[in-house]
Amino acid sequence: MWAAYAAAHPEAVAAAPGHTVEGFGDSAALADELLGLVLSGRKRATAELVSEFLARGDALPAIGSHWIACDGAGVPRIVIRSTELRIGPFASADAAFAADEAEDDGSLEAWREGHARYWRRTAAARGATWSEDDEIVFERFVVVWPPEHADGPVRAG
Repeated sequence: MWAAYAAAHPEAVAAAPGHTVEGFGDSAALADELLGLVLSGRKRATAELVSEFLARGDALPAIGSHWIACDGAGVPRIVIRSTELRIGPFASADAAFAADEAEDDGSLEAWREGHARYWRRTAAARGATWSEDDEIVFERFVVVWPPEHADGPVRAG
């Protein structure tokens, strides 16, 4: 998948040559559910704890960086490109971001409830305790590959 994207969009890859391969969430079912929201065009944002990146040994994403999103079985399905990033605490999430993340009913209240529950669970799984003061990476993205799922033209920068 990456080779096909790179061949079709060499400038975008030259501008941000690396990529990660991962799924959404912490289970196969959640990966499939969230990927479904992306494929439907509803989900164009995601949020992850800075500490989760550090625990995996991953660098934080950068604007223009790519990641290959896999389904719950680990099969690569789409290439995503980061278009907007910021780091902030839990309380800094707003209604627009919650709507772009498109989970549950898309409201800020549902976002807060769902993410607090999720981050308590994922932090506990790695032996940590989640706090509303923990730094979060708020990321907006576009789907750039394959063409039938792409949001529009790919830009190099």
